[in-house]
Amino acid sequence: MSGALTGDDSMKSGERNMKSATRRPGDEPQFDEHANEDSYFTAKEHELVEDMKFEFHKAEADRRETQMATCPKCSGQFAKYRFMGFDLERCENCEGIWLNKGELAGILRQQRSRPLGVFLDRCFSKSERAKKI
Repeated sequence: MSGALTGDDSMKSGERNMKSATRRPGDEPQFDEHANEDSYFTAKEHELVEDMKFEFHKAEADRRETQMATCPKCSGQFAKYRFMGFDLERCENCEGIWLNKGELAGILRQQRSRPLGVFLDRCFSKSERAKKI
């Protein structure tokens, strides 16, 4: 029996390991300082991703606002003004007037029977008959 473990000896060493692994009443609780490490870093990473998303959307909105505030013809800046209840944009460089969807139709509806409305209706009418009149 020089160094060889018998079945009886291996049983005793297994019991000894098991006893040291189980807590007994009155024992100090084991503190694992890395126990919540994964959840902490996951939460921090999520916060960073959310902050980055916010900054990205903010930068995109600023870029779109800047892009929308420039003239597509000459890249000049728009000046907004009111005309017949509509907010129109006029380029400060080329003085072109830019209308959003539905603004021309709204102006035409308001001016249909007046001279300006008749002129604009003739200019922007889709039918050839209305242009000839």
